[in-house]
Amino acid sequence: MQSPIPAPRPRVDHSHAPYVGRFAPSPSGALHFGSLVAAVGSILDARAHGGRWLLRIEDVDTPRTVPGAAEGILATLERFGFEWDGAVVRQSERGDAYAAALARLCTAGLAYPCACTRRELADQPLARDGSRRYPGTCRGGLPPGRAGRAWRVRAEGVVRFCDAVQGEQEIDLAADAGDYVVKRADGLFAYQLAVVVDDAEAGVTHVVRGADLLDSTARQIHLLGLLGQPVPAYAHLPLATNAAGEKLSKQTLARAIDAHPPQVALMAALRFLGHNPPDMLATAPLAETWAWARAHWSLAAVPRRRQAVADGFS
Repeated sequence: MQSPIPAPRPRVDHSHAPYVGRFAPSPSGALHFGSLVAAVGSILDARAHGGRWLLRIEDVDTPRTVPGAAEGILATLERFGFEWDGAVVRQSERGDAYAAALARLCTAGLAYPCACTRRELADQPLARDGSRRYPGTCRGGLPPGRAGRAWRVRAEGVVRFCDAVQGEQEIDLAADAGDYVVKRADGLFAYQLAVVVDDAEAGVTHVVRGADLLDSTARQIHLLGLLGQPVPAYAHLPLATNAAGEKLSKQTLARAIDAHPPQVALMAALRFLGHNPPDMLATAPLAETWAWARAHWSLAAVPRRRQAVADGFS
């Protein structure tokens, strides 16, 4: 029998741990400028600390996966001069690891089956990340005559952490989102569980990513604690948007970053992140731009804001 899951750990000190960062794109379309910004920030912060930079394809949500998109993302990263450490990890191949984590949560009484449908939750208030706040309908057991469809984790307590870009964060789990889904009604594991299991197994110490995921971080910290895993340091970079303030994505018809010369796009990403590469690098070999970026990278230079318009790249 698995040992009981301990209470959530406090944030750990990474000052003496080898730095391990990662970039984890979803293959729902081609790489766009917002994804490039996240990739640039995460790899430069890893290299600035003499750390490793891992690459993971987050294709756990198979209905949203576009055939060939993962291969296209890898080809684009190579064309732009990115170099990652180790083999590429694909979430679609890691179902056994997610199932084992869910089994531990269930054994410890921390997860339970839920019969609620989206329609039944449609009138509930919105959580910070746009999902519906769960009212606890099935927390004490399934209603008579109902079968479990999804699995939820009991969300309790207040999560506090200091984001290296966005500053101090405090989230009351029950008040904000309530018990959250870790395995969906369609049988797929939820992003929250998959990303936590993957980061813990890879030994990720620092997560540098877009601010669109800031509001999911408290749930991930909560899950890490329930599973007895240390909590990474977090830095959420400003989100790249179009002129209407919408996140660059396939849904908002963001242009593929491959439509731009690598030097131009890379320099634009650096400027978006508060750095000022010299104009002469626009015609220099790509390797010189990367050398400049590694020598001058500073997370402290990144603008302290949630989002900004990506002029010319939407």
